[in-house]
Amino acid sequence: MKHDDLDPKGAYCELSSLCQLRFAARDMNLFSRTPARSQLSGGLRTRIRGRGMDFEEVRLYQAGDDVRTIDWRVTARTQVTHTKIFREERERPIFMILDQRSPMFFGSRQCFKSVLGAHIGSLLSWAALEQGDRIGGLIFGDQQQRDVRARRSKHAVLELLHRIHDFNHQLNNPVAEEPSQPLAAVLADTRRLAKPGSALFIISDFHDFDAHCEQQLFELSRHSDLTLIHVYDPIEKHLASSASLALSDGRERCQIPAQDKGFQQAYRANFEHNLEQLVLSCQRLKLPLLTYSTTDPIQTLMRERFGKRRKSRPGKPSTKPSA
Repeated sequence: MKHDDLDPKGAYCELSSLCQLRFAARDMNLFSRTPARSQLSGGLRTRIRGRGMDFEEVRLYQAGDDVRTIDWRVTARTQVTHTKIFREERERPIFMILDQRSPMFFGSRQCFKSVLGAHIGSLLSWAALEQGDRIGGLIFGDQQQRDVRARRSKHAVLELLHRIHDFNHQLNNPVAEEPSQPLAAVLADTRRLAKPGSALFIISDFHDFDAHCEQQLFELSRHSDLTLIHVYDPIEKHLASSASLALSDGRERCQIPAQDKGFQQAYRANFEHNLEQLVLSCQRLKLPLLTYSTTDPIQTLMRERFGKRRKSRPGKPSTKPSA
């Protein structure tokens, strides 16, 4: 099956497509391997620190090395002080926070935002399982939320996908009948669920992002690695000119002046202002922010961002651009 056949489509996601995304996630790596900052640190940089237990190599002793790691046998044989090098690689549980509230139930082309978010969450979940990490998540709607305990198994991913599918198919209106739970409250609850050292991927349209959300992100970022993934529909960014545009919530109907230049500029400025506030918050907190449209080739873009990198030869720079 071609990857394009699994691109998000329509108003609702299909469980079979979410499961088949496992094959598209095989060449993804959520965390790039970085050179060790110290002689006892592992390949994955985390907020958890300590001495590693996996032996890597023996090398000449250098000033500042821990004397407890001196290899006395090699030192006695060579008459030169050598030390053992260990590699520490702490596991990093991955936690998916996916927004499936009513405002996500909207789309003008190809798919709804809720479907795009479901596919992104599924791709990341399968990629986490592929690289051997524990995977869990929190799916939240207007009034309810369900969490999946982080486990290193296919059953954990399948449970997460079933939750995503169930919440997605409960949506039927972009306007909630009752006031929905704010994003700030969900982020506050995430602090209780996510263990220190976890990697959190927050997928939402962030329509109600405010200062309270930024404060919760700050608290989360103190002990976890956060990545924000913003999804939107093109019509939210730019309203195409039209002689008339009618909107209805099923009870009332109104006409908006879509052809008016001033209205179009104000409409676009509102989207850009909200996005700018999100960008500035991420910059202040030093958090990565990814933005995807419902018309984007999401699998291609995700593989470009999280694609596995080939190791370059010593002394030869890699020719592949960094994400």
